[in-house]
Amino acid sequence: MRRPIRFPVHARLTALSVPLLMTVACAQTTASQAPAIPNFDPAAERAVPADQLDFQNINPAVSMADAYGDRTKGAHGTFGTFPPEFITPMHTHSGAYHGVVIKGVMTNPFEGETNPPKMPPGSYWYVPANAVHATDCVSKTPCEFYFHADGAFDFTTVK
Repeated sequence: MRRPIRFPVHARLTALSVPLLMTVACAQTTASQAPAIPNFDPAAERAVPADQLDFQNINPAVSMADAYGDRTKGAHGTFGTFPPEFITPMHTHSGAYHGVVIKGVMTNPFEGETNPPKMPPGSYWYVPANAVHATDCVSKTPCEFYFHADGAFDFTTVK
């Protein structure tokens, strides 16, 4: 009798987190009361291999690619990359967002937090609207992540 192959919990989470998160996000936004998502047709099938995502530099260190929607106009799901050992300045976003680590190890320190948890692939974080925080790739390899929000992406540095 064949025995099922068992993967470590973190491997299962990594493999399942992004598709599950995208499914939940899309299901929430396709409800009849949800606003239209720019550049997204909830009635059209879509599959985009990773090598066909259109990554664009939003600054010299950070690149992003829309999975669905348009992060500059409204609700969206977006992939991002950070270089190794990179940290953003403390900042806020006008809308809340949910994130999942795909590669590398990240932290997401909130204002006053001195020992934020290290998040390996498959880890999840949530940032409420206007919460002061940074986002940090603490690994010696680049970090990749996915995040989604109900509104446009913005970034306001806190002094």
